[in-house]
Amino acid sequence: MAEKILIIREAIKPDETIIAQHLCQITIELGFPGSSIRQDWLEKTIQFIDYARSKLQYKGFVAEQNEKIIGSASCQILELYPMVSNQYQKGYIWGVYVEPSHRRQGVATELMEQAMTYLKEIGCTTAILHASEQGKLLYSRLGYVQSNEMVVSLI
Repeated sequence: MAEKILIIREAIKPDETIIAQHLCQITIELGFPGSSIRQDWLEKTIQFIDYARSKLQYKGFVAEQNEKIIGSASCQILELYPMVSNQYQKGYIWGVYVEPSHRRQGVATELMEQAMTYLKEIGCTTAILHASEQGKLLYSRLGYVQSNEMVVSLI
């Protein structure tokens, strides 16, 4: 039996389709109905990645095993309002996904560590993400804590 070697690498342009597919799959796994998925989800996601790459220092990472992409994660600068201090630069991690048959094998941890390392390299002092119920245990083990973010539904 061939040994399963996990490789985490920086995503390249052709990987954007898989990253977009993973983001769409996350949405479905979170329980959103298929009918709520936009017709142009692939185009919009790739447009956003291109924008984030040019304006927000975006970087994606993919996990490969036996030359097949089995997971991905994306990260970028988070700019919701003007930052008036360079002592507090937020980074945002999003789209962390691992194919179901490869979960609970450390793949998401490896992807997260790459993303956090990159955010540190570009000067981020804080990393933020929004966790699904399934992801909370992983993120807690990596040192993430609940924040003071507050949310209200507008619908």
